[in-house]
Amino acid sequence: MDKGTIIRTSVLLVALINQFLVIFGKSPLPFSDQEVEQIASVIFTFITALWTWYKNNYVTKKGRAQKEVLERENLIGEKRESAK
Repeated sequence: MDKGTIIRTSVLLVALINQFLVIFGKSPLPFSDQEVEQIASVIFTFITALWTWYKNNYVTKKGRAQKEVLERENLIGEKRESAK
């Protein structure tokens, strides 16, 4: 299975468990609405920050190789600014 299938299946499973808990009168989330909002906000901010950091930096082996090519071709970095 690919990642998407696993994620969709996991979310479906959580939703089904939640429905069963609601049917039997159990509180699926023992948190206040404000706490849920705060947790969701922190998770969203963390994931967004991590994703943008990863995408905007040369952290992988492929990314570092790309940066070397860009610098060699004088397309990024201090070399380009000093050539102006």
